[in-house]
Amino acid sequence: MGIIECRDVCKRFGEKVALDHVSLDIPQGRIFGLLGPNGAGKTTLIRIINRITVPGGGQVLFDGHPITREDVARIGYMPEERGLYRKMKVGDQAMYLARLKGMSSHDAQAALKEWFIRFGIQDWWNKKLEELSKGMAQKLQFITTVVHRPSLMILDEPFSGFDPVNADLIRKEILRLKDEGATIILSTHNMESVEELCDDIALINRARFVITGGVDEIRRKYGNNNVELVWTDADGRHTEVFPRETDGASTLSAFLQKGVQINAYRELMPRMNDIFIKLVTEGEDKQ
Repeated sequence: MGIIECRDVCKRFGEKVALDHVSLDIPQGRIFGLLGPNGAGKTTLIRIINRITVPGGGQVLFDGHPITREDVARIGYMPEERGLYRKMKVGDQAMYLARLKGMSSHDAQAALKEWFIRFGIQDWWNKKLEELSKGMAQKLQFITTVVHRPSLMILDEPFSGFDPVNADLIRKEILRLKDEGATIILSTHNMESVEELCDDIALINRARFVITGGVDEIRRKYGNNNVELVWTDADGRHTEVFPRETDGASTLSAFLQKGVQINAYRELMPRMNDIFIKLVTEGEDKQ
């Protein structure tokens, strides 16, 4: 049983079908990628999970029971449209949002101090948000999303606005939170981050799920059953591709007997970006 189960969830906005009888099981303690092109239904599903939007049909379960207002306090949600108050001081705003999630003043201040030190922003406490760059504000948004140690974190495009150094910092924090037992839904168009972080994914297109499953399982499914051998000899570095059915031990032995250096022998799997484009394009062609 997953921490979140969506059962036959539907939603319409007038004549537009946003979600068309979608069902989904999000495993506990894993990073789950929610993928899809713009307008596919991702944000609508996230808002239904957060009880911001009411489904037109179906049901969402949290830890095995219909999700309640109290359960939402166990969720940390960072929307793509950031919602911070630009005129408030950073510390006051962080405290306010932590208290909204049920933390005591003492616990909120202690936890925020720890997070501010970890992110190297302890000098920001008395600054106003309007003084901060977009990336700095993003750090604050991330902290206020996770500070109450929610069981489920929903991060919508969490790397937007970050330079590579700070994006890497956020990636490491996401993995650390997972190691501490959190479940994380990652909604993103960054397929490189999906491959680096996600255990499982679901791809939604035109209000329906196209595919769900483990990242490695899906990449293997859409692969071409080839393996790649990379070796170096006196003439330089070389690459050769063989069918997966080839006897790998015999192939490696034959190359080693030639006195070459084997650099890599690996299964060739497509990138998630290629799979995303293929499935979305196929869906458009069928319309």
